[in-house]
Amino acid sequence: MSSVPPPVPPPAPSDGAFLLGGELPVRRLGYGTAQLTGPGYWGPRGDRRDAVAVLRAAVEQGVTLIDTADNYGPGVAEELVAEALHPYREDLVIATKGGVVRTGDSSWHIAGRPERLRAMCEASLRRLRTDRIDLYQLHRLDPQVPMAEQLGALDALRQEGKIRYIGLDTLTADQLEQALSLTGIASVQNRFNLLDRASDAVLKVCETHGLAFLPWFPLANGALTGEEAASLDGIAERHGATRGQIALAWLLHRSPVLCPTPGTGSPAHLAENLGARGIRLTTEDMSRLEALASA
Repeated sequence: MSSVPPPVPPPAPSDGAFLLGGELPVRRLGYGTAQLTGPGYWGPRGDRRDAVAVLRAAVEQGVTLIDTADNYGPGVAEELVAEALHPYREDLVIATKGGVVRTGDSSWHIAGRPERLRAMCEASLRRLRTDRIDLYQLHRLDPQVPMAEQLGALDALRQEGKIRYIGLDTLTADQLEQALSLTGIASVQNRFNLLDRASDAVLKVCETHGLAFLPWFPLANGALTGEEAASLDGIAERHGATRGQIALAWLLHRSPVLCPTPGTGSPAHLAENLGARGIRLTTEDMSRLEALASA
């Protein structure tokens, strides 16, 4: 990527750093761009200038991992990332996804043919205004295409220098092990949060192999900030925090490979989310939160 020198970093937060691919450092609490698009991730949301401002604020407040996708919009989120952040700072990691075609706000079509994956990746390169995507994630495995063919297409793009690392989205532990037998994988995105730990087996595989796990819906699509999460209030009050901050802090404490990328279009909500970096949960806190997650 094109780069400019980063500013002096802020004080080290509790999210620390994760070495993506074993070598590329990212701060573990990132920013996701889905909420910069309209309902159903279709079309734009609000004033474009506001979206650009939030993206810039995220980086100014220390975020080094931006997670987006070609079908957010479609194309809208990637274009916003480039408008707001290009030329990219040398410490900024851009992750995007391909492999799903959108034809409406409720229409998703998996497209894993090698030629389609190549075309999607090259379109993302143009929208992001870069020669290489740091982390290119297969948004869904196509059940109609052998995994080896899908990963082979991404591996070819990696060998050509168009992507640096390969990631996978929404798969089982067995599928992840199979993928690892075929090529190098740097990250996984599955749904995982305080209320939903169905992907715990996938997380364990990530821990074993040193893969980043980017949990989507880290705040349970808002459920962990509302009245459904009132059981978090006692812990939140002790830390002078919000329910959402405790839910994000739980992820950061739960495993060193978890790298949540909560999204928002609100500067205030962005600042609140990033405030989770400074929360130090105690062993007792974690025990209570684990019990809530198991309830």
